Parts: sequence; structure tokens; C-alpha cells
Amino acid sequence: MKTLNATLAALLFALIFLQPLSAAASEPAILVIGASFSEAKVPFDDNMVAPLGGISVALGSYLSLGNALVKDPRLPGYVINEAQAGATSFDRSSCNPGPACVGEWQGYEKQLQMALARVTIPVSPPIRNARYVVITLGNDCLHSDAFGIPQDQTTPCDYAQMNAYIDRLLAVGQQALDASIIPVYDVYPPYSTLDMPSFQAAAGLYWVASEANYNALRDLHRTRLQAELPGAVVLDVWADFEHMGDGLHPSDKTTRKAATMIAQFILDHP
Repeated sequence: MKTLNATLAALLFALIFLQPLSAAASEPAILVIGASFSEAKVPFDDNMVAPLGGISVALGSYLSLGNALVKDPRLPGYVINEAQAGATSFDRSSCNPGPACVGEWQGYEKQLQMALARVTIPVSPPIRNARYVVITLGNDCLHSDAFGIPQDQTTPCDYAQMNAYIDRLLAVGQQALDASIIPVYDVYPPYSTLDMPSFQAAAGLYWVASEANYNALRDLHRTRLQAELPGAVVLDVWADFEHMGDGLHPSDKTTRKAATMIAQFILDHP
């Protein structure tokens, strides 16, 4: 009986959604996962608890990459954005300002699962209305509130921890490829375009990545993604980076440039 009910449900989904999907197949949705470069908002749970009290980047006056892709005039605006401001590649609690850790972020694997569910008809084989997922950089190893434990118990990432972060990015990219979705990764902005000490002061962080650690992470991120995940795309969308004044987050102009580069790639590789 359970098998029959599942089959009937799948048929119902197909009847409801297959016709509009066939009409929209030439313009599939773009999936987006990541952290604050992709989304301004942190997540609330069912009890209305959120990291950082629920605040959004720049109190909402911020153009995220997800929104910029919606607004790009050459794209249809079909974007499923499951990114979460402040997220890391793994699930974690927020421990800023402390001492207690409250509020939860979902990591990239869960974000991808949610994004895929939005565009999938659960038949066999699944029918998905998406071709690309944009995966932007996480907070991993960038600062003292990126570990899910009290800040005073954290230390800057060593090389093994950086590699573990890249391993998680590779894993989620492979999950996308297994679902016939092409992952599109960004490249970290040059350190010289940031002001990490100012961001540390503004965010109340115990520490931020040093220039040497940041550059090691940036190089590792770019080289491993390019070398170890055939079928993935790595775009240097933040090459001409300007921060919005807080030391870290991109200005509207910068985000629009990034969206333009991604849009052009998608249009050139439909």
C-alpha cells in the first residue's frame, strides 16, 4: 500500500508540474548555495531563534549575489537561493557574541538538498528543472565564529583544517554532478581588496584570518577545485573586488559584476 501511495503521489506531481516544466525547460532555474556573498539573511528555526539575533547584512541594504542573478536583465530571474548569511560548509551554532552558542546554520550539503528539492519531480528517474548550482565561499577558517564552539576556544585553521573544508566543498560539488547539476564555484577576492581588521572590529570577533592564512586558503581553494572535480566550473568573479565599507562584503557594483560574469557563462553554455 505504501508503494502504491508513493507511486500515485509521483503521478500526481507529474500531472501538476510536467506541463509547465516542459514550457520552461529552455530557461531552467539557477540554484544558489553558500554564505553571505550569496544571501543577506541568517536562518530562523521553528522557535524563532537565529544566529546573530536574526540580523541581515547591512540591515538589508545589501545586494547579494542571489538577488543580483534575479535582477540580471539577460536572465529570466528564476533563482532558487538556499544560501545563508554566516554559513560554513558544515552545520554549526553561532557563538558570537557568546558565551552561549545559539542559533543554527545549515551547511552546504543540506542547502544543496533543499535547493534540489525545490526543482525536482520525484519520479524515477527524477526530473529536475535546473542545470547549474552556484556555490560561493563559506566562513570556514575566516574568523573565530566559524567553528560552532565558543570563540575563546578557537585558533586559526592549520593546513589540515583548510583541506578538510575544501574536501567538503568537493563533496557537495560531486553531489551536484551526481544529480546532473553543474557546480559553479567562485574564487576568493584578493586579500588586498579586503580590510579584515575592520571587519573583525565591526563583527566583534576574537580573530580573523591573517594575510598568510587567507592567501593559503585562497590558493588551496582555487587549485584543488580546478584539479579535483572534473565537470565543475571555477570563475574568478571577485577579481575586481570592492567591499561595501565593512571590510568584507562586496559592494553592489562588485556583486553586479559577479552576476554578469556568471550569467554570461550560463548563456554561453546552455
